Amino acid sequence: MLEIGIKGRLSETVTEEKTAGAVGSGALPVYATPAMIALMEHTALLSVAPELDEGMTTVGTKLDVAHTSASPVGSTITCESELVETDRRRLVFKVTAYDDAGEIGSGTHERFIVDCGKFMEKTAAKLNK
Repeated sequence: MLEIGIKGRLSETVTEEKTAGAVGSGALPVYATPAMIALMEHTALLSVAPELDEGMTTVGTKLDVAHTSASPVGSTITCESELVETDRRRLVFKVTAYDDAGEIGSGTHERFIVDCGKFMEKTAAKLNK
């Protein structure tokens, strides 16, 4: 079983493609909330991936985050995740994002451990209904 306290850390640069105006979540050329959320999910995913059995991964199921400060194009965004709760296949992470000036967002993110093959079979079966 995965141990509480596993941490992850990833960084990315705010580009024009990652702005609210470009992704459609707003009109301004600032780091988009969907981009921040994707970074948070990716950080949590990668933090536990080495601990999973072959053929297993995690999928995001829930987010409760606040995006509290805007970041301009050219900023470096760093996300930190920490596994704070496990319940069988359910994992809960604390996630926090920072830009060069300080914290820009934080909250919790839930993921579930799944068997890749079974998950994709079940997903593909939706097309046959």
